[in-house]
Amino acid sequence: MAELGCYSPSFKKPCDVLRMRRNRARSEGPERRTSSPVVSVPGVRPFSPGPLLNAPDRSRGGVKRRNPFANIENTYNSPKKRALSHTDGEKAAVAPVLDGKLRERGSLREELLNTDRRKQHEITIVPLSEDDCLFEEERSTPVLKSPESVCPAAPAEVCVEFPADWSLKTRVLFTSPQSFSWAEHLKAQEEAQGLSSHCRAQFTSAPANIPDPRGCVELRCGFQQCLQFWQHPSMPWLSLFPRIGAERKFSGKCVPWAQDTALQQSLMSDWSVSLTSLYSLLKARLCPYFYLCSYQFTVLFRAAGLSGSKGITALLSPTTRGLREAMRTEGIEFSLPLLEERRKSKDLGESVHQAGGEEPASSAVLSEHSENEEDDDEDDDDDGGFSWLKEMGVQDKIKKPDAISIKLRKEHREVCLDHRPESVVLVEGSNTFTLLNFLINCKSLVAGAGSQAGLPPTLLAPTAFRGATLHTLKARAVNVKTRVRTGFQDVCSLEVTGPIMPHTLHALTQLLRPAQRGEFSVGLYTHEPTAVLNVPISRSSEPETQPECVVQDLGRCGLQQSSVQQLAAPSILGKCALRQLHMRDYSYSWKT
Repeated sequence: MAELGCYSPSFKKPCDVLRMRRNRARSEGPERRTSSPVVSVPGVRPFSPGPLLNAPDRSRGGVKRRNPFANIENTYNSPKKRALSHTDGEKAAVAPVLDGKLRERGSLREELLNTDRRKQHEITIVPLSEDDCLFEEERSTPVLKSPESVCPAAPAEVCVEFPADWSLKTRVLFTSPQSFSWAEHLKAQEEAQGLSSHCRAQFTSAPANIPDPRGCVELRCGFQQCLQFWQHPSMPWLSLFPRIGAERKFSGKCVPWAQDTALQQSLMSDWSVSLTSLYSLLKARLCPYFYLCSYQFTVLFRAAGLSGSKGITALLSPTTRGLREAMRTEGIEFSLPLLEERRKSKDLGESVHQAGGEEPASSAVLSEHSENEEDDDEDDDDDGGFSWLKEMGVQDKIKKPDAISIKLRKEHREVCLDHRPESVVLVEGSNTFTLLNFLINCKSLVAGAGSQAGLPPTLLAPTAFRGATLHTLKARAVNVKTRVRTGFQDVCSLEVTGPIMPHTLHALTQLLRPAQRGEFSVGLYTHEPTAVLNVPISRSSEPETQPECVVQDLGRCGLQQSSVQQLAAPSILGKCALRQLHMRDYSYSWKT
């Protein structure tokens, strides 16, 4: 009965409502329907704020009936309408607000046309940036920007070279719209020719335009030549790079030298001969550079002229306080480039503050005075001034620090540098020979315990040296599909793994430039402890060495002239390394 109480004779069922509307439509006739006060505007759905899906500016056909439940919320939340909200959003927002007033005036069409003309002057359509997607060339969805944010496009500068990256790479991934099938399944003759060209340092430039890369013999032989490198020692069942943090990789492997002292001495003797041979080649400019990779640090030796240097240089990172003290004891003069750079920038900032006015100068003096007071207080505490303990009567209950603890506290700033990028050490000139002897006789160079116990450090070089073994980087070409804005796109990839040195990266990019028609991207996976090897070593006060002279002096080092010219330029990456490298229209861009 309660339900009957809420019933009203005026209520109608949905079927009755539809029947009544059909009867009314028949009785009114076509003339009455055309004289309806509601104006039908192209592109605007009646009784709804959203645009029609079959509007004149739409490419798709078909007729969509009116949604009786449409409102502002579900129209804007619809995925199909959201794609059109940029271009038709203003029109859709104006229609429901002005609907009542424009019905009375009968000029909705004219108002919307005027609104369109006004918005055309206020809004500029700008295509999406090409950096959002790796290989997508066409964009179907425009972005609306105000005139203030739209600047005249400056002509793009063509960059034909990227900066030298002295860090070691463990993996390099090339991607391109063009296929890498030319890098697969080399013939025996092509592989032999590539090995022979590498050993004899003979380079054949690939053609500038390669219509069929798979049939280009020079390209395939050059690719095989780029993958070669020299290494000592060589254990076929062990991967001797990287060495830092590789204990898990060595665990469970056969290491017969771990408990055999005689075998360890034999390995170290051969390793010392190889290291001495490498340094002699470096000094004679027959080897451009080489790496020494131990389980604790990495050393990069470079010939004179590379990275803007005047003589032979060596960078060692990361270091510890104990290693630096041992080097000082052996008479090796070295510097900490990153700390010196920070100190210079701090001094420059203080001088700028002092020149700016009296208040900054006074603040600088106060800060310096406070630092001096802190140092004095630390010195007082470290010198053993414990008179305040006697005043409290607890001098016998508290144990005083010994001399070693006091010394460590005095050097706490130096200890904080251990195993950090700021601990990189630079050795120049004749001190590199002293460093060589120090490394040969240093007992801590080889692990005394663990999975790497008794194994000498790994030597990597681009040219042959005494006791070296020729190795080949692993390369694999794969075709994949990647999702882009317009669907899926075929992307070809070439993966190269192993100890990838700077000249290898440059030589590979030189080959891919004509083979991939100037369109490819590179993902670089850096061995992180070696990223700091990009620190600049040339001082601004010294005159820069001409690249032409360096290329002439290192003409017999076993590298291409273009690679030597790139490596001769001063490093600009600092303590960072290249992470991404892109080539578009034969122009480079990169990210660190």
